[in-house]
Amino acid sequence: MSLELDKIFESFDKNTIFKDKTFLQINYQPEEIPHREEQIKQIASILAPVLRGEKSSNLFLYGKTGTGKTLSIQYVSDELLKRFARNNDFKLRIEYLNCKLRKVSDTEYRILAELIKKLGGDVPDTGLPTEAVYNRFIKIIDSEKQLLVLVLDEIDQAVKKISSDFLYNLTRLNSELSKTQICVVGISNNLTFLDELDPRVRSSLSEEEIVFPPYNALQLQDILKKRAEFAFKDNVLQDGVIAKCAAYAAREHGDARRALDLLRVAGELAERENSNKILLKHIDEANNKIEKDKILDVITSEPKQFQYVLHSIIQLTEQRNKNSQGKSDPLFTGDVYNYYKDCVKNKLEVLTQRRVSDIIQEFDMLGIINVRVISKGRGGRMREIKLAITNEIIEKVKEIIRESLQFLY
Repeated sequence: MSLELDKIFESFDKNTIFKDKTFLQINYQPEEIPHREEQIKQIASILAPVLRGEKSSNLFLYGKTGTGKTLSIQYVSDELLKRFARNNDFKLRIEYLNCKLRKVSDTEYRILAELIKKLGGDVPDTGLPTEAVYNRFIKIIDSEKQLLVLVLDEIDQAVKKISSDFLYNLTRLNSELSKTQICVVGISNNLTFLDELDPRVRSSLSEEEIVFPPYNALQLQDILKKRAEFAFKDNVLQDGVIAKCAAYAAREHGDARRALDLLRVAGELAERENSNKILLKHIDEANNKIEKDKILDVITSEPKQFQYVLHSIIQLTEQRNKNSQGKSDPLFTGDVYNYYKDCVKNKLEVLTQRRVSDIIQEFDMLGIINVRVISKGRGGRMREIKLAITNEIIEKVKEIIRESLQFLY
């Protein structure tokens, strides 16, 4: 075995593919952000008043995943802080928080606790009334004259799991502050998120809005070529690799992040095969691998209520397949809800059937299940549910749910 491992390690020592993989990774901040010049100028114009010590308008950025929203606000934030270093009359702080992080998004308490920690304070993970945490937050930010820009990324995830009240509370805090002013920058991948907000929250949060359109295939090729020049060694890309990456990502709503992931994973697969080049087939293999990993990541990060619903679908599907004689009975939303109620009883609050129906619809959008609407004539319409993931992935999904919910399959 050690000889076989030596061969693997020696092949990686040669490293014929990558020059610097960091240029393809999600946390890389490029010096220039191509094809987002207009949006960057708009952000800068809206936030520029903070350089004079004035509160800027609250700002909302929305667009599909991988359209440059986070990169653009981080770029403008860095430039603001560089320029602000010349002014000592007051303090400017720009704090970024990803609301999708599991330790952050579950409750309003946790969001505030994380912000307090970023500002140098301390608060226990649990145990205080939410009002006490708000008071601590106000105390720490109002201790000196400053402007605080809160950048809340994937804000729709927090609202989905909590409510929009915490956004309203944040935007109204300025009335309780004497030395500090807060402005909020919200970022969402959900294009209809603003329409779903309570009108009073929307009017407070989205004083200014900027839409980030999807990248087209040519723009994605341009982005990939710039990154590939620094990420890979010379002449390792087969002709057509970048175009194929861009085409895949353009189908995924112009997702630059997806394009970069595809190129990086394709390089890693080529490296494992001891190939001297990244071939077109490596792009197809990378696409299949990313699709599988994406599903597992989503299920891992979803709240327990979502996992209970998915557990119910898996269990009912397996039971019906086991009991069927060649063809299993169809599975409908009502069946899932009844099973879910029994699972969650005495453990969590039981969601309404409408909310469970919404969760089922989300699983359909993610490609985890397929939902087909069937007309029953005067009996109305029913939604038939089928799992859309392979048996190999189902086993990994069950393992994730087992660890999270302490189930024994």
